[in-house]
Amino acid sequence: MTRKRLISLAALAGCALMLQGCLVGAVVGTGAAVVGGTVKATGAVLGAGVDAVTTSDEETRLKREREQRDYEREQRRCEQRRASGRDC
Repeated sequence: MTRKRLISLAALAGCALMLQGCLVGAVVGTGAAVVGGTVKATGAVLGAGVDAVTTSDEETRLKREREQRDYEREQRRCEQRRASGRDC
């Protein structure tokens, strides 16, 4: 029975890596309730999955902010070119 639980936990951890946001927390919480004692052995794996998703979300946000700043910078440069009588 223990082996079956470990396999289930491994599958759950794999799915958790594919999920986003609060769904990961729900899946991890459910996995901990279902698996019970084996979570101690594989808790680091689940924690790493949550960290990976959180990092990914933060990186996505930072990338969007950087793209927005780049776009605004290009718009300012274009306005300056137009003011000088040049084409964008």
